[in-house]
Amino acid sequence: MRKWILTWILPTLLYSSCFHIICLVGTISLACNDMTPEQMAANVNCSSPERHTRSYDYMEGGDIRVRRLFCRTQWYLRIDKRGKVKGTQEMKNNYNIMEIRTVEVGIVAIKGVESEYFLAMNKEGKLYAKKECNEDCNFKELILENHYNTYASAKWTHGGGEMFVALSQKGLPVRGKKTKKEQKTAHFLPMAIT
Repeated sequence: MRKWILTWILPTLLYSSCFHIICLVGTISLACNDMTPEQMAANVNCSSPERHTRSYDYMEGGDIRVRRLFCRTQWYLRIDKRGKVKGTQEMKNNYNIMEIRTVEVGIVAIKGVESEYFLAMNKEGKLYAKKECNEDCNFKELILENHYNTYASAKWTHGGGEMFVALSQKGLPVRGKKTKKEQKTAHFLPMAIT
């Protein structure tokens, strides 16, 4: 009977000593921590605004990013030397290298590096290229949850809806009037130049 009592009491003693050690470590960590309980609660809170912050410094104005804009339809946006806008599947084509210039927060101008033409959209939603940058060349850049970006005309809308830069499955520009933010033809991945 004694043997049974010892084996039954032994785990209880071990668990209680472990419990005391955990309490001791917790007390020491609380004593060393200089945060108030409110600060600790805010730190643990998952809905805290600091939790998922991103850096949008490049959107503040004047920043220039050199990228290839790769559409989800498997085409790179291209502005050729004559100012024609379309898609190309050649990754190493110099006409698909774009300068994305920040005009103001959330507004960018897209310029072909090799062609020196700016991407523009007219009031009908047609994409074209211009040598001089004006309001037609400004686009609202939106970063989507799927890590793609959309570029909507900052000046023109159609029936209250935004008109997006888009490339069809054949690599041709889609009129802005026919585009929506959810369409994969309007999703672009800005790829760094390597």
